[in-house]
Amino acid sequence: MSISGTHFAVGVFLLSLSACASAPQTRQALKSLPESLSRQVELKRVPFFSQEAFQCGPSSLAMSLHAAGIAVTPDVLGSEVYLPEMRGSLQVEMISATRRHGAVAYQLAPELKDVLHEVATGTPVVVLQNLAFNWYPMWHYAVVVGYDLDRAEVILRSGREERQVLSMSTFEHTWSRSNRWAMVAIAPGVVPETAEPTAFLEAVSAFEMTNNSAAVKTAYAAASRRWPDNVAAQIGVGNAAYRSHDLATAETVFRRISNEHPESVAALNNLANTLSDQKRYKEAEEVAHRAVRLGGPLLYLAQDTLLDIEKKRKP
Repeated sequence: MSISGTHFAVGVFLLSLSACASAPQTRQALKSLPESLSRQVELKRVPFFSQEAFQCGPSSLAMSLHAAGIAVTPDVLGSEVYLPEMRGSLQVEMISATRRHGAVAYQLAPELKDVLHEVATGTPVVVLQNLAFNWYPMWHYAVVVGYDLDRAEVILRSGREERQVLSMSTFEHTWSRSNRWAMVAIAPGVVPETAEPTAFLEAVSAFEMTNNSAAVKTAYAAASRRWPDNVAAQIGVGNAAYRSHDLATAETVFRRISNEHPESVAALNNLANTLSDQKRYKEAEEVAHRAVRLGGPLLYLAQDTLLDIEKKRKP
């Protein structure tokens, strides 16, 4: 169980770690990053909140949320993510609080190159480090706000340091002990540079549980623009419209998906439900029958929809 929270002096540990650290991702990144990636980046507009004792989680998350346009203080977040009995914050609490405050929480792949790509496109990255040893961990959240490829350095907002500069190899060593955990907090309508469609749609689906329909529609619309051929992203747009009672838009979206992907049981099922809610039962029943005939893993759902429509059609 990984938690944040320490205000011990850690410089001696960092110095000793940097001398012996194995940093394969640093070596690989410095050799293989595309030439189009900026050599030096620093996100100077990311605000700095000095960390009080054991409060690195709330402070780091507040900085990330401010960068996403959501003004919230570490004091407010402290009551949401800080666990006194653990003197720190669990990653799951950091992610949940991000969603509650109106941002999509996306966990990055455990790759240094992905952290650098996100920073290069203007997104600060919250990371979890162990500043000591496996047998005596000192868990600590920080925010990566810059890097210098020529000097092989990263720049962090960390603890009481507004601008902490670490060698990439030292950073990788401290970061790898958290299984390279990293996340970004992004405004609805933004898709992280390194996002993968399935993982991002799962993040938006979780965001949907605690946010208003307008924000959810914006998030799914961004995903559909990023991956226009992704059926799940398109269905997300239709579902968001349906849940906000915009049945006309939902029908348009589901009908278009059904025409472009006639094998999609999900799109047909949702179109049938949308038509049924408009009391267009004959059309809805025809569409539901098509979904049932296709079968597959969603057959049970299509059958339930068909039965429901048939009940509504009875005088």
